[in-house]
Amino acid sequence: MTASEPAAVPEAALDRDCTTLSRHVLQQAMKAFNAPSLLSPEAQDISAIMNRLALAGKLIARRLSRAGLMAGVLGFTGDTNVQGESVKKMDIYANDVFISVFKQSGLVCRLASEEMEKPYYIPENCPIGRYTLLYDPIDGSSNVDINLNVGSIFSIRQQEGNDLDGSARDLLQNGRKQIAAGYILYGPSTVFVYSLGDGVHMFILDPSLGEFILAAESMQIPAHGPVYSLNEGNFWQWDESLRDYTRYMHRHEGYTARYSGALVGDFHRILLQGGVFIYPGTAKNPDGKLRLLYETAPLAYLAEHANGCASTGTQPLLDFVPTELHQRTPLVIGSVEDVKLVESFIQDRGQRQKPASAVTQSSK
Repeated sequence: MTASEPAAVPEAALDRDCTTLSRHVLQQAMKAFNAPSLLSPEAQDISAIMNRLALAGKLIARRLSRAGLMAGVLGFTGDTNVQGESVKKMDIYANDVFISVFKQSGLVCRLASEEMEKPYYIPENCPIGRYTLLYDPIDGSSNVDINLNVGSIFSIRQQEGNDLDGSARDLLQNGRKQIAAGYILYGPSTVFVYSLGDGVHMFILDPSLGEFILAAESMQIPAHGPVYSLNEGNFWQWDESLRDYTRYMHRHEGYTARYSGALVGDFHRILLQGGVFIYPGTAKNPDGKLRLLYETAPLAYLAEHANGCASTGTQPLLDFVPTELHQRTPLVIGSVEDVKLVESFIQDRGQRQKPASAVTQSSK
């Protein structure tokens, strides 16, 4: 080696602790269920479910990485889903991946997805578990054809009751009934983020190992951040309170707008850097377009366990009780101070719209 050549850095010096997802989840599950040993059925089940989710993520990431080179992967199917939205081919592929990965696992009794009108029940000739997996197979699928970030969102709940009529009424409970939640972000690297109620943890897929490796543990959303993320193209369809908030952001320094069209990507930025993501209702869709069980509640669970906040604009999102499987909710999520600022505009506008007698009465 000459004097001008940089010294070689041992590869081991560049490696992290190399804690794998499966090892980390098992440790977290033991704490979550107060399990005395690794043999606890609950800890084993949750660990196995997370490993299956990781497998689904790897399969979808592989498909996405080759999407432009394969026939029949990009574009629309020509069908619409239960919400009346056009379905992309990757939506169907990813939904089928989740079903195939869990069908023979013996870990879940049913899977519910925003792409399916009703839950998929594990057939009687397959082993049946005690948990329900709720998921959005491809969040931000409009980004697939232009090679931008997309993601998968998931939530785990325990079945309550027998659900003999297939109505899945036990799922119509608030988000605090979730056992775990997380997402997989597909981008320059494939990222797996999850929480079992004790912090939020991030893993990055090492393609050479085929393993998700711990990158950050017990993540915290900053109390305040510079980013506000919302689709200002809908400005004139919002309630005046959101227009007031947006005007306020335009007039004050220190804020920057970022919006990718993929909820997972925008939330991931806020998890790391702070700020707020807003998807309000509009005149056409008063409850917005995001689904509670498959999108907003799982991310709200992560936000609260990362020292952040999630709201419908008028109440904590995790307290919202749905009346149907595909319930939609407005979403305000991110740093505590930034979420509270948005809520203050909504509440202030609400107070000003009340009759004078009602305002006087509410202040007593």
